[in-house]
Amino acid sequence: MSDKRTRLIIGLDDTDSREGMCTTYLCALIRDEISSFADTIAEPILVRLNPTIPYKTRGNASVALFVECDDPERVMDHVTEKVASMACLDNENTNPGIVFITDDRFEAVRDELSGFFRRAVKEVLTIYEAKELASVLGLRFEAFKNGRGLIGALSACGAMLNPDWDHTYEYLAYREKDAWGTPRSVDEASLFEADRQTYPDTWDTVDLANNMVVCVPHAGDPVLYGIRGKDRSSVENAASFVVSEPVERVCIYRTDQGTDMHLIPVSGIGDIKEMHSYILEGEVGSVPKTIRGGHTIFSLKDDQGQTIDCAAFEPTKNFRELIRELIPGDRVVVYGSVTERTVNIEKIKVLELAKKYEVSNPACPSCGKRMKSAGAGQGYRCRKCGTSSMETERSELKRAIGVGFYEVPPCARRHLAKQLIRFENEDLPVFPGR
Repeated sequence: MSDKRTRLIIGLDDTDSREGMCTTYLCALIRDEISSFADTIAEPILVRLNPTIPYKTRGNASVALFVECDDPERVMDHVTEKVASMACLDNENTNPGIVFITDDRFEAVRDELSGFFRRAVKEVLTIYEAKELASVLGLRFEAFKNGRGLIGALSACGAMLNPDWDHTYEYLAYREKDAWGTPRSVDEASLFEADRQTYPDTWDTVDLANNMVVCVPHAGDPVLYGIRGKDRSSVENAASFVVSEPVERVCIYRTDQGTDMHLIPVSGIGDIKEMHSYILEGEVGSVPKTIRGGHTIFSLKDDQGQTIDCAAFEPTKNFRELIRELIPGDRVVVYGSVTERTVNIEKIKVLELAKKYEVSNPACPSCGKRMKSAGAGQGYRCRKCGTSSMETERSELKRAIGVGFYEVPPCARRHLAKQLIRFENEDLPVFPGR
């Protein structure tokens, strides 16, 4: 064993399933178990990747640890054994990946992995590409089954090597193992109090408009609750108000959640690809319609005349009421992901409002009463005075929506979607979802 201590980055992904386990929990567990022979020297990182990927288990998250140790082989062996024994390998969609990078390789791989991380948040990457990159860079890695988790593991390492990206924090509390799979016990009133005491430094703990708790998951995984906010002290403060069942351990992650890192600005619909996320400006081209299932959809027309459907899906709840107030001619910017040629709206910026009119029968100039139809193609006639007119009257209506920036409520917020309270120096009024 060398006298020089080794710094080691460990990337993990795809150890969970929709039914249980959690990659963030496994990372927290490994961190605590190796603490007797490895020192954590940076905040653990949790990165959310492209939210449209169909292969994701739940939230498409990957994690990374940065440690310093005397015996890196011991650490790597422990991590590999833990993933092998605890990952949901029986599930066909669980394909773990582990990446190890020692400090003698940091500079050589930094730029490549940083770029890979940013691409993985926005684009659709392949298992082959991940394996090829790991091999070309000479990295030690472990690929279980088809190894899809290498994509996330490499991305988390890239995020750790070059942490110069917008970030937030999440405080994750984990259940005692005996409680996994049973109903969670978290006092809802304490969560509303935590929100009241710490918002806007923390967010998405509860949804006030829909009277819902947001931060407590429902699957059979180890997470008890998660508090998101701008820094460590804010999420710790919010967690101090929470009353719950016993907590086995906690971990605070530095994360790309709430950053809009997945969004790509485009000038037109012709630049859009499936399974990518965009910021797109255009004109409302159709009256929003609510279809079966409660989804509200309208078409957006860009400056080149191309159109695409934009949807406020049923889970966005009261946000759909806002979308229903749009009319053709409104100028908007939509933020969201594209699947099946439809934009799943996360936020919308209303830039300009078209005028909306009410059409009515003309008033009689003599008595002021509304004229009646005189028959098809014959205009209108006042039955009392006998006066007539061929023209209808139009009066401008006040719109129930204003120019401004709007977002879906917390109960429908995507992990990566940037909350409006995090935007600064906006020229338009901002209406945060609460």
